[in-house]
Amino acid sequence: MVNRARNTILSKILSIIIAAIIIGAIVALIHTLTAPPVDKFTEFYILGIEGKAVGYPKQLKVGEEARLILGISNQEQKAISYSVDIKIDGVMTGGLGPIALEHGEKFEQVVTFMPDKPGDEQKVEFLLYKLGESEVYESIHLWVSVQQEEP
Repeated sequence: MVNRARNTILSKILSIIIAAIIIGAIVALIHTLTAPPVDKFTEFYILGIEGKAVGYPKQLKVGEEARLILGISNQEQKAISYSVDIKIDGVMTGGLGPIALEHGEKFEQVVTFMPDKPGDEQKVEFLLYKLGESEVYESIHLWVSVQQEEP
């Protein structure tokens, strides 16, 4: 009789444990399915030389060096290495990299570009790549008008 009572108690305890495990698994599954996804992204931006989103170079002379601040902030949830190409009207004029950033780390640096021909509305592009990838990951551009240097 003692064995039978002991088996019944053990059986009830095991049933409770199994029920708790099943309920825990269901709660974990529901949480996994309903939890919002973690956003993975890179902030890529340019600022005027004063560190604000104004004051970009707009009017330049041929051979005049323009300056601005280029920024990258890694929110990719892992370490990433980047590179940046700078182009004027599709022609490579400079670049940066590799720039290795841990998750949450930010990079800002003054960059320069110098147009070598006159023309209105020349497109200055800043192209961000993840190192080892050939596709542009992010891009920013601005338009500058370039005047011929007066003799």
